[in-house]
Parts: sequence; C-alpha cells; structure tokens
Amino acid sequence: MSENRAAPPPSAPRFERYREYRESGVGWLGEIPAHWEAKRTKFAATLRSGHTPSRQKAEYWQDCTIPWFSLADVWQVRDGRVEYVHETAEKISEIGLANSSARLLPEGTVVLSRTASVGFSAILGGDMATTQDFVNWVCGPSLRPEYLLYVFRAMGPEFRRLTMGSTHQTIYMHDVGGFSTPVPPVPEQDQIVAFVRKEIGRIDALVANQERLINLLREKRTALISDAVTRGLDPDAPMWDSGHEWLGDVPEGWKVLPLKRLALIRYGLGEPPPELSDGLPLIRATDISNGRIAASGIRRIDPKQIPRDREVRLEADDIIVVRSGAYTGDSAIVPKALEHAIAGYDMFMRVRNAAPKFIAWALLSRPVLNSQIDLMRARAAQPHLNAEELASVMIAVPPLDQQAAIVLFLDRSVARIEEAVAKVDEAIGQLREYRTALISAAVTGKIDVRNHRDGRTVTDLGQPGLML
Repeated sequence: MSENRAAPPPSAPRFERYREYRESGVGWLGEIPAHWEAKRTKFAATLRSGHTPSRQKAEYWQDCTIPWFSLADVWQVRDGRVEYVHETAEKISEIGLANSSARLLPEGTVVLSRTASVGFSAILGGDMATTQDFVNWVCGPSLRPEYLLYVFRAMGPEFRRLTMGSTHQTIYMHDVGGFSTPVPPVPEQDQIVAFVRKEIGRIDALVANQERLINLLREKRTALISDAVTRGLDPDAPMWDSGHEWLGDVPEGWKVLPLKRLALIRYGLGEPPPELSDGLPLIRATDISNGRIAASGIRRIDPKQIPRDREVRLEADDIIVVRSGAYTGDSAIVPKALEHAIAGYDMFMRVRNAAPKFIAWALLSRPVLNSQIDLMRARAAQPHLNAEELASVMIAVPPLDQQAAIVLFLDRSVARIEEAVAKVDEAIGQLREYRTALISAAVTGKIDVRNHRDGRTVTDLGQPGLML
C-alpha cells in the first residue's frame, strides 16, 4: 500500500447561475434569485421552544414513553451526515409533558441547538419533545423541512455571529425570532434538496474512503512500532521464549523487565490552580494523542500556586501516561520545548535504566497497550490506571546500542507515516469545506441546480458560471 495515496479533493467545478438576482435585504444571505422570497423564518414555519419537566417530580420521569431530544443526543448530527433522528437518550412521561412547558412536536419538525453545542440541526423522525436547549420549527406549506435543514446547515457563520457568552454559549430567543430564510418555490426546494443529497453523498463517500486509508496507515504505524520494540531490527537474530504468551519470543540478549525497574513513576498535580496567561504550561490528558503532545491547546497556570512539596515539574524525555478516561494508557514523551511544564492529573515517569525514547515507543506497542494496559483498565468500573499497575507493566528491553538503533528507525519510519496521514487529513478537510460551500451555494441560490443532470460527479462539472 502506498503511504501517499491520499485522493485529491474535487477540483472546483463551475455551476450555472440564475439569470436574474435581487437583494434579499438579509445580511448573511446577500443576493437571491429574483423569483425567490426572503422571509423571517417564523413566518414560514411555526417556532416552538423546548422544556425540561421538573426533576423534583418523580412521576414526571416514571413510565416514560415520549422521546425527549436533548444535548446528549447531539452527537448523532455533529458530522452533518444524519438528517433524521429517531432515538433519544431519555424519555419523559405523559404526565410530565402535560405539567410542563414541553410540547409534543410532530414528525418532520426541524430542531436547532441554541445553547452549549450551538448550531446543530436535525429533523425529528417521529413525534418528540425537546429540551429548552433547542428551538424547533414546524414547517408550513411554503417550506420543506429538508430544505430548511440545509439552510440551517449553511448558516454556521451567522450562528457564530449571534452566539453570546464565553463559557455558557447561547443564541437568545430574540435573535432566533429574527432568523431569515430564503424561500424558493416548493418544487424548486425539492430539486435543491435532491441535488444536495446526491452531491454530498458522493463527497461523504470520498471522505469515508480517506478515513479508511487513515485507519490503515495508523494500523501500519502500530504494527511497525510493535514489531520493532519486541523483535528488533535483525530478522535473523536468534530468539528465546520470553515466558509471556502475549509477548512470545524475543531476541537473545534482551531482557523482559517491569517498568518499576526502569523508571520512577509519579502522579501529577491533580486539581490545577488558576490559569495565568504567561504561566507554566499544564499538560493534561486532552493534550496527549498517540505519542504526541499537542502544544496548541495547552493551558498555562500560576507557578506560585503549586505546592512546594509537589514534584510535578517535567523534564525533557519524561513520559506522561493518561491514567483515566477513554484514552487511559495513552502516553507521550515530553519534548525539550515543554521542559519545566507541569504534569496535570495524569502520571509521569522518569526513565533511569533505559533510553527514554525507546520506552516511549514500547508504551505505544500492542504487547503493552492491548495485552497489558487494556486488561488493567478494564478491571475498574471506569477506565483507570494507577501507578502500581503501571509499574508492573513488562517491557522487552534490548541492549542500549539496539535501543538507539530502534529509536532512530522508528523516528524516521513513523514520521513518514504521519506525514502521509497529515496529507490525507488535509484532503478530508478540503472535502468537508467543499461540502459546506456546496450546500450553502445551493440553498442560497448562488448556483442554479434545476437542470443538474444525473450521472455528473462533483469533479466533472465544467460549464461556465460560478466557481465554488
């Protein structure tokens, strides 16, 4: 498999424009085709709010049969591929509905999240209620729910403009009432929806192919690391039985040792002190991914607030290991640029009797992550790893000269794979940007899709007109 086989995104196709346009009078919308209308959304669809029945009334939450769409369900529509939602994390009872401001909304209602996770939209696939975190639109005869859904998905920049608050973000109901939407004739709405569905279906298929390629590259990365840190670089080296079924044979001259023989393991700071813009970097689990620390999102804290008796300052080549949550066991080596940063809630180890970078690679291998750490974290009610468990993890340790050779080999080989992953990821980003632009252009009338022929793909539209 070629490591650089990322498919290029579609070349920017040209689409025909409508013959005549007029100003819509709506800032985000701009010009619209002359025969379209621009209406306040509440004049084309009935606006309904959501509500949460009192949690203090047990009977409102017993014998629940009414699906109740909440922020816990937004995950279904985050990537923009799902139009209709059918399942909800919670339900409410009929008595709860009757004794609150919640409403039973009909199938086909378009819902839009307006607080916390702002701007996510969907169509209810059945009769449901929603929380107050959503505004809900029951479309009238002049507006198709599917068309309004795509309008909302084109309004991302407008939603960001209207969103208020830094910690608790929301679009206030006054601004919701001021939403405007383009309203083409209903048959034209149907044509636009059919076009958008077909084209984004093709784009999504390309994205899925690229995502599969990334998974294959990551599997190759893991296999390469695992083989190097357990079998070495010499395929003809004599082997001996390690005595561990999950490890198998290792090269002669290698030892199998617990981490406590190789490194000092400590816990991080725990609850962090207040943030300080020019303070020390605080490394958290969210900053760690697949052996790397992402410096872009790192918080900084006041060093004066760190207890003097806590040894939590990191040195270059320390290794941070995530101790709880979905990514328990993931780890990363501290680069020189982050020396003197503070270890957050997680554990860190200072390697003394081996090459730190070799141990860092070994921690990312299948015999460590899959065969040992996964079993340890599974024993807890929630994924968790403590220092004693980490100290007992067994590592295949070659002589120092072989450790250095393996580190050099993996640094170079993994860098090539990660470069290929970055290229594929960039292609996916371009496809998604094109997808958003295509939806926006179609539902706002910047392109005329009424005569779009079946069988043409997103890459072979070459007629003169608007280039996305």
